[in-house]
Amino acid sequence: MTEVVALGEVMLRLDPGEGRIRTARTFQLWEGGGEYNVVRGLRRCFGLRTAIVTALADNAVGRLVEDLILQGGVDTTLIRWVPDDGIGRTARNGLNFVERGYGIRGALGVSDRAHTAVSQLRKGDIDWDTVFSAGVRWFHTGGIFAGLSDTTVDVADEAMAAARRHGVTVSYDPNYRPSLWTGRGGPDRARETDLRLARHAHVIVGALGLTGTHPGAQRIGADEVPDALAEIASRLPAAKVLATTLRDVPSAGVNDWSSAAWSPETGFVTGPRMPGLHVLDRIGSGDAFAAGLIHGLLNHTSLEHALAYGTAHGALVMTTPGDVSMATLAEVEALIAGGSAHVRR
Repeated sequence: MTEVVALGEVMLRLDPGEGRIRTARTFQLWEGGGEYNVVRGLRRCFGLRTAIVTALADNAVGRLVEDLILQGGVDTTLIRWVPDDGIGRTARNGLNFVERGYGIRGALGVSDRAHTAVSQLRKGDIDWDTVFSAGVRWFHTGGIFAGLSDTTVDVADEAMAAARRHGVTVSYDPNYRPSLWTGRGGPDRARETDLRLARHAHVIVGALGLTGTHPGAQRIGADEVPDALAEIASRLPAAKVLATTLRDVPSAGVNDWSSAAWSPETGFVTGPRMPGLHVLDRIGSGDAFAAGLIHGLLNHTSLEHALAYGTAHGALVMTTPGDVSMATLAEVEALIAGGSAHVRR
C-alpha cells in the first residue's frame, strides 16, 4: 500500500562532474525533480512506500527515466504515458543540465523542459479519488510542477483538494524557479499561484518563499525568521506547520546550514545548526529536508525532532552527487545524535 504520493515532473539530470556544461564531453545521468526527490528520499532513506504522479513521452528516453525511478524504489504505476511522435513535436521528456559549482563559482542549472508531457497534464486527466482511496497518508507537490504551464496549476489545485477530502495530509513547497515564469507573469504570477495552492496545505516546506511582495523580493536575516513565519501563518490560517531551511553560502563548497519551523502548538522552533558544512552537490538538499521533515511528522515525533531529521538528511544529501538521496536512516540518526566523519570499519 502506497503511503506517500507526489505530483511533479521527473527529468533526466546530465551532470558534467567537476567540469562545465559548455565544455563537457561526457555526462553522468541521474533522475531528478523537486517533488519527485521528496518521495524518492522517503523511499530509499526512510523506507516508506511511495509513488509519483507524472507524465512521460513513451520513447526510449522516457523508459530510461522510468528505469531510474524503478531503481529508486518509487512506484511507477501512476505514470501517464503519452504517445511519442518521433521528434517531440507534441510531447517530450525534460532534460536538466547541472553544474555543481566550486568555490566562488555557484551551481548552475540549465533546464530543457518546455512542452514536456507532464506540462500538458490537465484537470480531469488523473482520477484523484482512486489515487487517494487506497490508504495514502501524505500528498506532496510544489511550485515547480505548478509553474510548468498554464494547466498544471489547475491539476495541482484539483489534486490537493481531493487529498484533503480523503483526509490525506497535504504538503506544498513554493520552490520558485524564475525560468518557469519568464514571459508568463513573472514573480507576481508565481506568488499568486503559490497562495492559491498553499491554502490547501497542512504543511508548507520552504515557507520563507512566501515572504515579501513576490518571490525573491527580500532576503530574510536569521533574526527576522520568527516574525516572517508568524506573518505567513496569519495569511494561511489552515496551515499546521510552516518549515524552512536556513542557509548562508560563504562559497559553493561551504554552507552554514540549519532550519526553523512554526506551528500553532509550538510557536517558533529551530533545528540543528551545522555551520561550515562542506558541500559536494547542493542540488536536492531542500527536497531531502522535506523528506526528513515528513518522515518525522508521519511518525508523530516532536516538531523539533522532525526538523532534525530534515536538517540531517539535507546535510547528507549535499555530500553526494546528483539530486537524489544516498543516505541511510542509520546515518541520519547518527548525525542527529552528534556523529562525526570518522572512518567506520
